[in-house]
Amino acid sequence: MWLAGLHAPETYLAALVQTACRDRGWPLDKSTLYTQVSRYTDPAQVQEKPIHGCYVQGLYLEGAAWDHEQGQLTRQAPRQVVDELPLLQIVPVEASRLRLAGTFKAPVYVTQSRRNAMGVGLVFEADLATDMHPSHWVLQGVALVLNIDR
Repeated sequence: MWLAGLHAPETYLAALVQTACRDRGWPLDKSTLYTQVSRYTDPAQVQEKPIHGCYVQGLYLEGAAWDHEQGQLTRQAPRQVVDELPLLQIVPVEASRLRLAGTFKAPVYVTQSRRNAMGVGLVFEADLATDMHPSHWVLQGVALVLNIDR
């Protein structure tokens, strides 16, 4: 799925959660999204689509880089403003079963200015693996964006 191509990507994500809740009998108000960066760099590499959730392409990482070998955040190279993220798997889960140790909740914005023309820009928060304290990435201004300025 290419979220940047949607007018309101947050509604698509809400529909993912609603569909999973309906199929599995979960209460909607106690469900959320969990994300995991996959090893796939190209959508053609995905052999089987998930039953619930989706893979998202076209996300760009600001303020950090992605270490493909270790599968976690790392410091960005000098003069590198953005780094393309591999496919991100989005999975609806029950909030009570979600345990997030060793992750940083990175905000996902529509544009690099972190807002759109209406002043709104936050789409959702993605869970990114890290071995550093989350405050390090907050101070670095780490975020994911759907559209970059080229």
